[in-house]
Amino acid sequence: MKISQIYQLDKVQAQLDFVDITPSSDTPLFIDPFFLGKKQDNWSIEATLTLRSFFQKVIDLIRNDRADDAKDLFAHLHEPNSTCLGMSVGNPRGRGVGDEDTSNIYESLLKSKAIQTGLIQDIEDSVLFVDNFGKDKLSDMATNIIAWHLIVYTQNQCLLHGIPLTQNVASSFFWNRNTTEWEAVYTEMLVVNDKKILLVPKGIVSYSKNYSPDKYYNHFVLNFLQHEHLKLNSALIQHRKDGTPYVTKDSLKELNPQSKDFLRRFTQEHPEVLKQFKDDTESTSLLDIEMQDLDIRAIIPQLIDQLINIPSGPQYATAFHNLIIGILEIIFYPNLINPVKELEIHDGRKRIDICFDNAAKGGIFHRIEHNLRIPCGYIFVECKNYSRDIVNPELDQIAGRFSRRRGKVGFIICRTIDNLQLFINRCRDTYRDDRGLIIPLVDNDIIELLNNHNNWNSNFSERYLSDRVRLITAT
Repeated sequence: MKISQIYQLDKVQAQLDFVDITPSSDTPLFIDPFFLGKKQDNWSIEATLTLRSFFQKVIDLIRNDRADDAKDLFAHLHEPNSTCLGMSVGNPRGRGVGDEDTSNIYESLLKSKAIQTGLIQDIEDSVLFVDNFGKDKLSDMATNIIAWHLIVYTQNQCLLHGIPLTQNVASSFFWNRNTTEWEAVYTEMLVVNDKKILLVPKGIVSYSKNYSPDKYYNHFVLNFLQHEHLKLNSALIQHRKDGTPYVTKDSLKELNPQSKDFLRRFTQEHPEVLKQFKDDTESTSLLDIEMQDLDIRAIIPQLIDQLINIPSGPQYATAFHNLIIGILEIIFYPNLINPVKELEIHDGRKRIDICFDNAAKGGIFHRIEHNLRIPCGYIFVECKNYSRDIVNPELDQIAGRFSRRRGKVGFIICRTIDNLQLFINRCRDTYRDDRGLIIPLVDNDIIELLNNHNNWNSNFSERYLSDRVRLITAT
């Protein structure tokens, strides 16, 4: 059974921010540090800083002839079966990095001399240049290092969905970048059948196909060598019927078969090719349809029925909030991720119903920050299940949660607004006073967005939100 079924969340993967794992078996997805480092949302940035802190400590120790101390850092890179991600069949075994593997990986790092020469600069480079090291081991290493980030994420998701946590549980070791040491604590943990579980944001996992030795070798190294042989007019050159010279990749593979030893030697001579590989390789968050065989169009009518049938009023506020969280996941993922419920701000004196990380690389949430120059690292959401109209106090409430550090963009989601144009005018006044951008959405807006949702693109929601923002920001 999946987490959503165990805790009767009544939600499918598309309505959840975390990977809906089955605790009794592994899901073939990976935490990819390269992909994580490309993302610009706050959670991913913090996790990436922790990964880089650990690896920089390893590099510094090795280059300062403290190999034994560096090796000690690998002691806690053991079997991380708590995420239930990876390649094992049946019960998760965390086989990516075992106790024996940690020693072998470290010895391979030293033997390759990739760190001493500066060839390896980021932890993900180990996949390219270290023997017997692949995406499963890299993912497991990363999981151990960023475990604290995953613990906090799991706690927030459990609060969001009402999943019970077990108090005073010993965590696994995690890397603390402030102390540059491994630490463990007693804290609240998700425990399923006596097993500690860490939930993982679906927006950061991948199949780890892009940053791989195969892609580097076939599409960058061989391409470079083709051009070099053509420039040198080498013996590998052949000619087409029209006289055009060419060099086949097969002939280059015979001369230089793919191996990590060859990639190390080649990259030391041509580091610019590795830089191009890093610059040109892009990764995007997996879509829900790529993670779960589900036609989201089939459940949209159910969601609309649920929305229509929730009465307005404070006694039904929790049901309304819970439904809206899942709907926003469907509409806005992967641009908005990592929802946190009842986030405390201003030293705990104020709360916001829902706070999302802004992970958009394009589209309306990107344009708001880069074109309108409104800070929006976080997007705030206030849900109002009122039977009455929304008026100025509700606008002032959400505007009072804004700041330049957290962000100044949010949604007010409510059941209906009698005079929408009047309310938009009030939002425009708030915007013009530089108190932030507040976007109202009512039931009819949510229904329209759901009815036009597409599994593969967000064109309709982009146009819809762009039009609404334009009404508020137009001078």
